[in-house]
Amino acid sequence: MFTSIQENRSALESGKSLLDILEHYIARIEKHKHLNAFLEVFADSARIAAIEIQNKINAGKAGKLAGTFIGIKDNLCFRDHQVSASSKILHEFTSLFTATAIQRLIDEDAIIIGRLNCDEFAMGSSNEKSAFGAVRNYLNPDFVPGGSSGGSAVAVSAGLCTVSLGSDTGGSVRQPASWTGTYGLKPTYGRISRYGLIAYASSFDQIGTLTNNIEDARLLLEIMAGKDTMDATSSSQKLELENEPKRLYRFGILDDYLNHPGLDEQVKNATLRLIERMEKKGHIIEHFSFPFMDYLVPVYYVLTTAEASSNLARFDGVHFGYRSPQAEGVDETYIKSRTEGFGAEVKRRIMTGTFVLSNEQYDTYYTKGQKVRRILQQNTKEFFQKVDCILMPTTPSTAFKIGEVKDPIQMYLQDIFTVHANLTGNPAISIPFETHSNGLPFGVQLMTDQFRENELFYAAKQVENIMAE
Repeated sequence: MFTSIQENRSALESGKSLLDILEHYIARIEKHKHLNAFLEVFADSARIAAIEIQNKINAGKAGKLAGTFIGIKDNLCFRDHQVSASSKILHEFTSLFTATAIQRLIDEDAIIIGRLNCDEFAMGSSNEKSAFGAVRNYLNPDFVPGGSSGGSAVAVSAGLCTVSLGSDTGGSVRQPASWTGTYGLKPTYGRISRYGLIAYASSFDQIGTLTNNIEDARLLLEIMAGKDTMDATSSSQKLELENEPKRLYRFGILDDYLNHPGLDEQVKNATLRLIERMEKKGHIIEHFSFPFMDYLVPVYYVLTTAEASSNLARFDGVHFGYRSPQAEGVDETYIKSRTEGFGAEVKRRIMTGTFVLSNEQYDTYYTKGQKVRRILQQNTKEFFQKVDCILMPTTPSTAFKIGEVKDPIQMYLQDIFTVHANLTGNPAISIPFETHSNGLPFGVQLMTDQFRENELFYAAKQVENIMAE
């Protein structure tokens, strides 16, 4: 399998052509179509791009990503290709432009191979909420891969593309990475332009990567990061990814996370053993109390549903996308198109957000939620005055069987360890950790101060080295 950027480069150097590698991926996607990771393979445009880039390679003028085939989550726009956010309401909608992040990858000669299934409008933690069917975990197809970027995680885990892009609003890159044995990176909020990403919750959303190693995540971030005039929230702060000299790190441990009653005993014990080994290696371990843990998920859902209610108002059956054939008149067009076009989970969150933003409830929920978010940001900032990196589980358990979790609240709690970084805007990465006695993997998560991705990668490499010993 071609599972990393370096592997693909080596294959090209040994005489393989880009078309050879592309056909390998297309055949493998077909073989594993039961996983339902790809909604569409862009075979024709990928072949055209492969021929053009092969000529660049032959002429010695190819970019950094020549030979890299990238799958994109179905909420990222790619000009003249369909994008649906895995929703019936955008079925067969063709994008008129390309997301900035994708364009920057293409400019370095990456090839976009197809669009990947996800929870509808990125609202879900299992990838069972897609209008086009659930995604299955490559490691065990009876189990979910996590969500909402489940298709992106499975595509990388199964070797259906070199790397993939997802979006992370509350853990939607890191949580599926944990459950599929891959690396999931969520950069600092604003590090990568959101232009061309279909919005769920604008102050939380961030494009992230799913890869099979740290080096690929680092290279993709280096290429995609930077200010974009099309996104006012994108940061102009310089991305510094120089190699740091070897030094001991100060790791912070939030005891409230490790003592959470919902944390699987094997995940907890594995994390404690890792902390002990790190301490023996000379790394400094600082323990902190985080009394706000029980507020994380409620505040996250108050604020994100409010933003979703606003962002999804544009999908009305009038301008583009699905329109109910039974609708008569303006009112019926709005009501029936949205009722028929949106899935149950999306409608639940729109209604919750509309309630939160209502005149009677605004101060009770939305205003109070923003105040709590500010406290969380300040409290997290204080941690990084004392430590370089915070270490915690990525997920409370391993993946569950498809259809096993039916309670929405129980599903929301799958993100209990990942929403922290989205509420505060910090960068975080999930790296493969151990295999549970049930045979399924789980990850460990690292988080650093805002715009300190260099420290995040370096700390991840340190932890990875300790785990390999």
